[in-house]
Amino acid sequence: MSLTFYFAPMSTATITAVVLAELGVAHETVRMDIKKGDTKKPEFLKHNPNGAVPTIVHDGTVIFESTAITMYLGETFGVEKNLYPAAGPKRGEAMTWITWANVTLGEAVGRLMRHTSSWHPQDQQNAKAGEAAKADVEQRLEILNSTLTGKSFLVGDYSLVDTHVNSLVDWIRMSNAADMSRYANLNEWSKRCASRPAYAKVMAGAMG
Repeated sequence: MSLTFYFAPMSTATITAVVLAELGVAHETVRMDIKKGDTKKPEFLKHNPNGAVPTIVHDGTVIFESTAITMYLGETFGVEKNLYPAAGPKRGEAMTWITWANVTLGEAVGRLMRHTSSWHPQDQQNAKAGEAAKADVEQRLEILNSTLTGKSFLVGDYSLVDTHVNSLVDWIRMSNAADMSRYANLNEWSKRCASRPAYAKVMAGAMG
């Protein structure tokens, strides 16, 4: 079995790093420097024409987009380890939250970053659009906070659903994109997720 993981620090590739750590799957790690243009080089674009991380190559098959990667790794390696639901309704629920994190929450975060972050040219930013995006981020976080009422984890016991969604929420937290003190259920859930050894390993920089 051959598995190569292309990642860059401080990117959504951290989601995949924690997923791989949870699964304990042996893999080769290739560190990419986005600012130096590593993801835009021809050899990498052959794997991912979007020029983005995370990207994995498993036994010659390329998979990109963190949602697809999490679900693929879950289906392939996670079911027997009780970290991903078997095919059926519970898996559908898992897929819903993993996709929601990137599509619904992630879209609002992306808009917010585009209009407030130094990663984007200031002359292309719009203050009102940034305010609207922040309100949308907060509304989506409240959805997650409400969903976690009376629950330890999103889909039954701890699973890669929590790994994936919490990794994105942590990125929001570290980016100061929202006032996280407003979401008690979400914060308690994040603490439970952060207590996992795999999470601590990745946060300590042991992923490569």
